[in-house]
Amino acid sequence: MRIFADADALPNMIKEILYRAAERTHLPLILVANTALKIPRSEYISCEVVSAGPDVADKHIAEQIKPGDLVITADIPLAEAVIEKGGFGLNPRGELYTENNIKTRIAGRDLMFMLRDSGINIGGPAPFKPRDRQAFANKLDQFLTRYLKSK
Repeated sequence: MRIFADADALPNMIKEILYRAAERTHLPLILVANTALKIPRSEYISCEVVSAGPDVADKHIAEQIKPGDLVITADIPLAEAVIEKGGFGLNPRGELYTENNIKTRIAGRDLMFMLRDSGINIGGPAPFKPRDRQAFANKLDQFLTRYLKSK
């Protein structure tokens, strides 16, 4: 298993959690972004820089993923592509995307786009809070523990 991170908009506190997890589990962590990132020196952590543009990092990740890989992303269409390829998706707030919930998430995303396009101000996502960081850390730890026990 490899861990991919859709890193362009990923909060730094989540990156730090991922760095520690990669070192602890010896699993490769690949951060994908359209600019070079400062990452710790580690045989388990790397950064792949892609060209700038809409969804370029998402497309790169979707092309690279293999069954069993984990992708950290808030991008719902990317999460859907990951699940379709047999991977796992986890958002930075600690929600695991599954075959059971991804269609609902896509429908909610589409509804929000439709409301925005019709001129309704629905605001953006809630600010990232410490409880979001904790939820992510807990879910990641549960996921990796289950994976490592199954090896």
